[in-house]
Amino acid sequence: MSKVLLKGNEAVALAALKGGCDAFFGYPITPQNEIPEYLSKYMKEQGKVFLQAESEIAAINMVYGASGAGARVMTSSSSPGIALKQEGISYLCGANLPCVIVNVMRGGPGLGGIQPSQADYYQITRGGGNGDYRVISYAPYNIQELYEFVQRAFDVADYYRNPVMIAIDGLLGQMMEPVDTSVEIKKREIPDKETWATTGYNPTNKRRIINSLYLDPQELEKHNQRLIEKYNQIQENEQMYETYFLEDSEVIIVAYGTMARIALSSIATLREKGYRVGLIRPITLWPYPLKAFENLPTSAKYILCAELSAGQMIDDVKIAINGRLPVYFFGRQGGMVPDPEEISAVVKKIMEEK
Repeated sequence: MSKVLLKGNEAVALAALKGGCDAFFGYPITPQNEIPEYLSKYMKEQGKVFLQAESEIAAINMVYGASGAGARVMTSSSSPGIALKQEGISYLCGANLPCVIVNVMRGGPGLGGIQPSQADYYQITRGGGNGDYRVISYAPYNIQELYEFVQRAFDVADYYRNPVMIAIDGLLGQMMEPVDTSVEIKKREIPDKETWATTGYNPTNKRRIINSLYLDPQELEKHNQRLIEKYNQIQENEQMYETYFLEDSEVIIVAYGTMARIALSSIATLREKGYRVGLIRPITLWPYPLKAFENLPTSAKYILCAELSAGQMIDDVKIAINGRLPVYFFGRQGGMVPDPEEISAVVKKIMEEK
């Protein structure tokens, strides 16, 4: 075991190199700046491509071009910057192009502030660009998991030929934890890029065109149906989550990322005092882990959705619960991070009032 003390953003950059990233295109924005700063040095040393673009819009279109040429490519940004990339992300999905996108979320709307937030949930899971498309998204809750999922993301992106987003908040990007860098990520069997990438003219092969433009509506509908088939496959195979103390829980908290860490601290205290509380922690935000809610214990009476937002994941929680249990909400906004006691107080109020 080889443990190194790493800031979250540094772990992202190191994992990208280990995951085989060939090229990075980005633009500075707090609180993710350590990612391009780290890569600007080490990608050059490894003979790979690093380029600071003139804008976020330019960066995502450079990602499109590099991915179309068969490169493993990544970009990173924070909330307003990801918003600027949305049109390019829609193009990438429409053209069946793989890439990794890291979003170190900050408070909004607008420029907001640079403190931690989870208010990009709709943007991540519904997409801010045009058309029917989906982005696979992971929400790690510690630096070790972040390090592993960035590496995993490159394989998953290539496997499905689809963008993959790593969604963390600014706290995870800036905090430091020991990371076991010797961990080996299980590799997937990746389809040969020579079957689709624009790697150069070859007279023996059919001409390859990377495109998302279909002027014939019948052709566009067929293209969309093929995308939907892919998304259905992803929904079936890629849902990821963890559960804690569900067996006898009366209240089940649903939280991801930093909020899940806080919820676990709250649960430990509540259980010492006799409150039966558990946790469902979504790891994939899309596909949302509906399977986690299929066989809840008979003891479950209430669901509490906890987010660093005004309430966005709560929509998916309500879909997953489908009216079986009442769903409550607790959230903080603007970069305010709650103490475990705040969640505990909400749980006690729910149980005592009912």
